[in-house]
Amino acid sequence: MKKLIAGVVLGVGLTAMAHGAGDPQAGEQNAAACQACHGQGGANPIMGVYPKISGLGEKYLHNQLVAIQKDERVIVEMTGQLTGKSNQDLQDLAAYFAGQEMGVNQANPDLVEQGQALYRGGNMASGVPSCAGCHSPQGHGNAPGGYPALGGQNAEYVAKQLHAYRDGTRANGNNAAIMMDIASKLTDFEIEAVANYVSGLN
Repeated sequence: MKKLIAGVVLGVGLTAMAHGAGDPQAGEQNAAACQACHGQGGANPIMGVYPKISGLGEKYLHNQLVAIQKDERVIVEMTGQLTGKSNQDLQDLAAYFAGQEMGVNQANPDLVEQGQALYRGGNMASGVPSCAGCHSPQGHGNAPGGYPALGGQNAEYVAKQLHAYRDGTRANGNNAAIMMDIASKLTDFEIEAVANYVSGLN
């Protein structure tokens, strides 16, 4: 009897988990508008300042889509793009783009050494932790924790986000306080170097 109850509880738990997950096939059907700016599969944006949204992690993507829809994260270019979409629609889009592969850019060799040192070891003198601690040594992120993959992301976009965290114009999300604190300790050169480094990281 105990085994039967445990099985029912487990089954209900798994069903609930499955119900909350996005459907990548449904997401693909609604992704055409996104791909106009972010490229096929979200992997090749039309401008370097736009993010690659492929492979970032479903939880992170869903959280950002919800924040944008609720105007908790204001992105002018996204105005009206998510109007009328249900939470399931956003979950489906997140599932679709999370399953796409992010290509790697060519990093500037003049900045790789400095960027690598900061990404992997942080800056003890200024109290900056390593980026790899949350975003993984290979830049794959931590999908269950909601930390996005960074390896291959456009350097211009990464730099723009670090500046936004530093000046407080990006303050949404569970991890915003962490990122704002870290960014507040970064110099302009460190931002440029680490953004360059992750753009070529795989």
